Amino acid sequence: MNLILNTDSYKYSHFAQYPPETASISAYIESRRGGDHDVTLFFGLQMFLKGYLSKPVTVADVDEAEAMITAHGLPFNRPGWDLLIERHGGHLPLMIEALPEGSVVPAGTPMVQVRNTDPDFFWLPTFIETALLRAVWYPSTVATVSWHVRQMIAETLDKTCDDPGPILPFRLHDFGARGATSFEQAGLGGVAHLVNFLGTDTVAALVYARKFYGEEMAGFSIPAAEHSTMTSWGEEREAAAYENMVEQFGGDGKLVAVVSDSYDLFRAVRNIWGGELKEKVEKMGGTLVVRPDSGDATRVPIDTIEMLGDIFGYSVNQKGYKVLADCVRVIQGDGITPRTIRVLLEAMTERGWSAENLAFGMGAGLLQKVNRDTLRFAMKANARQDKDGAWHGIAKDPKTDPGKASKRYRQAVVMENGTPVAVPLKDIGDRQNLMQPVWENGDPKRDWTFAEIRERANPT
Repeated sequence: MNLILNTDSYKYSHFAQYPPETASISAYIESRRGGDHDVTLFFGLQMFLKGYLSKPVTVADVDEAEAMITAHGLPFNRPGWDLLIERHGGHLPLMIEALPEGSVVPAGTPMVQVRNTDPDFFWLPTFIETALLRAVWYPSTVATVSWHVRQMIAETLDKTCDDPGPILPFRLHDFGARGATSFEQAGLGGVAHLVNFLGTDTVAALVYARKFYGEEMAGFSIPAAEHSTMTSWGEEREAAAYENMVEQFGGDGKLVAVVSDSYDLFRAVRNIWGGELKEKVEKMGGTLVVRPDSGDATRVPIDTIEMLGDIFGYSVNQKGYKVLADCVRVIQGDGITPRTIRVLLEAMTERGWSAENLAFGMGAGLLQKVNRDTLRFAMKANARQDKDGAWHGIAKDPKTDPGKASKRYRQAVVMENGTPVAVPLKDIGDRQNLMQPVWENGDPKRDWTFAEIRERANPT
């Protein structure tokens, strides 16, 4: 990808719009208050730095961009880009600071801050806004949605499960790859989810975790049926299709998931799993995970659990909640959103079932039903440096929407009473700045591992 073309059209005229005495511009990224969540999990910048910013701009890139942008009707800063190649070898003369990835911070906390290091490139920090903001808001938003679901599930498991520790990481499974707009989106969003959980069917997420964070294997899955592999047997051989799944993939300590609603879910549970194949399921030594995939997502899974409980039995744990026999569990992957998860958890608790009986598969609700406004992400300039070295705070403060007011002056983030707080850098004093240099003039300054990020987001 030609980095010069990775921006918005109006950015090409901005090099001529700043005051003539400008030597440097500072800009920052935050999720403004008023979004869907009060705290945000910052994640994903490292993928952009390695995948895009590490590649130097070439003369061919400049030629291509000049031809396209001038034909598009905009001025093109050919001298600026030629100078960037001549003086900096095509690397962007930028200093990028950021919070450690995996940080969970209150809305309104700066996560990334960028400024130019060469005064001839004062126009560059805001030129890359389009690419930089996009690289941060999407994975951070998915990671945040996933993190909040984890808190929700953890709270219910703590209340209803004797040993929630090993169960929690596999309660929310990523089913979102096919609903994503591209392989890249599936990778970015999928790996963001894996900051919080270990279950995924999005293989792109594994690729991105290995490529950008050095994680050999970030997530896990199990053999599972789809409707094509079940309906290809025909309705008259539905029991044979299910039996084949148990024989092929069952066994001591193994899990196998079987979608069971191709024709009649409750008939399948009652007459096949609970009838013809009941003994085989009980004796296989592993766990059959029954997957409903249609109907009211807030009712059908619990009805399925109760039917399985009537057939296979259940125990009552030390906290007083029912737990299905070890040979059966349920996963719901249709219609799952954070809202339906909350409804299901509350309903299970009210009906006396432990949350460990049910896992969730979330697809579009995880990777696709988010946008920049979900957490109100924005990147804004906050300071301008004159040629004499003096910094001046700059900000927007629209009377028509005070919620869009931005922060003035270069920012720092410090801990106050255990909470990250934004302060102007000029006022930091001897306090530690949590924002750290991660990129300078083409050189990476940090390389976070996935294990570090996971521990930061969800301390053990």
